[in-house]
Amino acid sequence: MLSILGFLMIFTFLFLILTKRVSPFLGLTVVPIIYGLIGGFGSELGNLMMEGIQNVAPTAILLLFAILYFGIMLDTGLFDPLTSKIIQLAKGDPLKIIVGTAVLAGIIGFDGDGSTTMMIVVTAFLPLYKKLGISPIILASITIMQIGITTLVPWGGPAGRVASVLKLEPNQLYLGMLPGMIVSLLFVIAAAYFIGLKERARVRMTNSESVSISEAGIIDAAIENAVIENIAPGSLNVKRPKLIWFNLLLSSLIMVAIVLEWLPPATVFILGTALALLVNYPALHHQRERMTAHAPNALAVVIVVLAAGIFSGIFKGTPISESMAQSLVSIIPDGLGVYMALFTAIVSGPALFLIGADGFYFGILPILAETASNYGIDALKIGTASLYGTPFGIMGPLVASVYLLINITGINLGDLHKHASKWSIGIMLIYIIVGVITGIIALW
Repeated sequence: MLSILGFLMIFTFLFLILTKRVSPFLGLTVVPIIYGLIGGFGSELGNLMMEGIQNVAPTAILLLFAILYFGIMLDTGLFDPLTSKIIQLAKGDPLKIIVGTAVLAGIIGFDGDGSTTMMIVVTAFLPLYKKLGISPIILASITIMQIGITTLVPWGGPAGRVASVLKLEPNQLYLGMLPGMIVSLLFVIAAAYFIGLKERARVRMTNSESVSISEAGIIDAAIENAVIENIAPGSLNVKRPKLIWFNLLLSSLIMVAIVLEWLPPATVFILGTALALLVNYPALHHQRERMTAHAPNALAVVIVVLAAGIFSGIFKGTPISESMAQSLVSIIPDGLGVYMALFTAIVSGPALFLIGADGFYFGILPILAETASNYGIDALKIGTASLYGTPFGIMGPLVASVYLLINITGINLGDLHKHASKWSIGIMLIYIIVGVITGIIALW
């Protein structure tokens, strides 16, 4: 009965999320409470909910301050020179423009916020794409592929969700994904080079309709001036060009500290945010303005993570999850148990695309992890494998930011899926191959 109750809870949550009857916050809190009461665990729910919230609190703090920190860095204009330089180097060459798109998206994407990356990269390159007759679908596809990789940083959404569900540190997941991420970033740049070669040849064949190099230089200069205005409209007074080297050094130290595990990631970003505000905006009212400007984005993410703690606390704290796992174990042939990580990796792509990150990570991943534990596979391996499908999940129809991308580029969602999916398969295969090499996925 507990197993049936658990599956009904998952299906109810998925149904409500997929049909947009409730927000993820409401689904993650109300649904488990209702089924916990039905299962007769009413007297335990309060303690279980608090235990779940306590387990995800470090992740929530990490995401809160990471979002604030990168928001402040964008305000200061840390990435503006890089954006302008890449456009200058392009010189109207379709190949350089497309490769530059991949490089810029790969670097900016490490802020963990896909929407911000889309705005910066597309704002910078879309006028040039249109002027040279390069299809915006290329711009959108390369941008979203890079976001699908860089969003796996500890302060990004996917790692935060998985960590909150499986009671892991986002940094653990990041270190497991890092080798595959590096290879995948290079793969996307290589794909951009291949696409750029084809576009260069096509544009040269229609030279009469394209611009000359000198004209392109004029375009580059115009875009370079516009980039600064479009990254933060109406906020030129918050730029800090004289402090760019300090901000670059501070950001680099934060990245190194996280990778080398000098301090807990949440602590690193708390200190980083404090230093960034103190040095860039010493006036109290400026500090308050910057915090207020980025608080809505940070709050939206933290609320969902804390709600996930409630869901996880009830789901894992009662016998429900264990009963569900035992039911699945009973129908899985003994010889296939060792392949649970590979199974999770393969399923993650279509599952994230079709039911979204909230549905997969909060509804299905706990069952997969509990089942895998019966075969001696730890939660870290299952959690890492579940992230392999992110390149497909990031472009799914349930992801709000994908609609931002198609709106600002003026393309069709179906066309984006067709163009980006074939390259995303390559990224997912890279993750699986690297996972086998690093021991995340066992084949025997």
